[in-house]
Amino acid sequence: MSALPDLIERLRLIRTPGIGPIAFRQLLLRFGSAAAALDAIPDLARRGGGKAPSLFPVANAEREIAAVGKAGARFLALGQGLYPRALAELENAPPLVTAKGRLELLDRPMVAIVGARNASAAACRFARGLAHELGQEGVSIVSGLARGIDSAAHDGSLDSGTIAVIAGGIDVAYPPENEARQRDIAELGLLIAEMPPGTEPRARHFPYRNRIIAGLAAGTVVVEAAPRSGSLITARLAAEAGREVMAVPGSPLDPRAQGCNQLIRDGATLIQNGADVMEQLRPIAGVVASPVWPFDHDAPATPVDPEPDVRARVEELLGPSPVPVDEIVRLSGAAAGQVQLVLLELDLAGRLDRHAGGKVSVRS
Repeated sequence: MSALPDLIERLRLIRTPGIGPIAFRQLLLRFGSAAAALDAIPDLARRGGGKAPSLFPVANAEREIAAVGKAGARFLALGQGLYPRALAELENAPPLVTAKGRLELLDRPMVAIVGARNASAAACRFARGLAHELGQEGVSIVSGLARGIDSAAHDGSLDSGTIAVIAGGIDVAYPPENEARQRDIAELGLLIAEMPPGTEPRARHFPYRNRIIAGLAAGTVVVEAAPRSGSLITARLAAEAGREVMAVPGSPLDPRAQGCNQLIRDGATLIQNGADVMEQLRPIAGVVASPVWPFDHDAPATPVDPEPDVRARVEELLGPSPVPVDEIVRLSGAAAGQVQLVLLELDLAGRLDRHAGGKVSVRS
């Protein structure tokens, strides 16, 4: 299949309502291509006891591809060579991202630096200096182009290599005061976005952006963060992905330091300079488990419709409280592939919710 038709079908699949990154990955692994997965969706949803979602139109996919090209960006597709291998390790890795700038920065070791938007002047100076120091070691700095620590980290690494993951579309500057900084990063560094072009960032988009920041980087450094802040969400996602979590200590009298001090108390590595960061990263430098392999392969044997008793056992074990998929497999006594197929059918029927940590629940 040529690149453009395949991209159109992948875009149609991920933009179809109710299909998230996990369902996307499972569909392509099971059916071998996005086109085959799209054909299978109506039957899978029917077997799950629901109505099939309305598939994203071809014309809309073509318009989005044209908008990405007009913005001077390109798509990176999960399972293909240019897609960041560390990001591909996430269970909920974005199936498609748009990128603008120096793609070679994704081939270097990456460290995320995140922190408070209302950061102190001292913390911004530290973040800028740390980013510069790591950049001189050949490290690409990843952050979220927010005010405060993020902006300082990008400024410190603009000349050496900085990667900004943004919450909106690749062509939307946010926050407005960072428009010039975003333009500079697109020219000298790399911009990455998951949302379609023209998308204004909303609160719900930022956790998705944070998972990409954590997934790209071998380690995440937090510089000033209040409790329950977005930076701590990024740190938690990094830890869940098996990446290093590092934090800069601060005064217990400053609320902006409470999150970092809590991370250190909970086991994060205390960081005082770039050498501390490099010491943590050297043992895992270049160790990426995920292979580069395409999804457009010959599909395995046609999926077997689970026996009625398997579906009944799986649905009986599900409830409104999230439970690990592995536990469903163990308690049902069914093969993992059969359980996953039942869950996929329920997902496409709009009856299943997926949660962090590989947990699922059914809607009441």
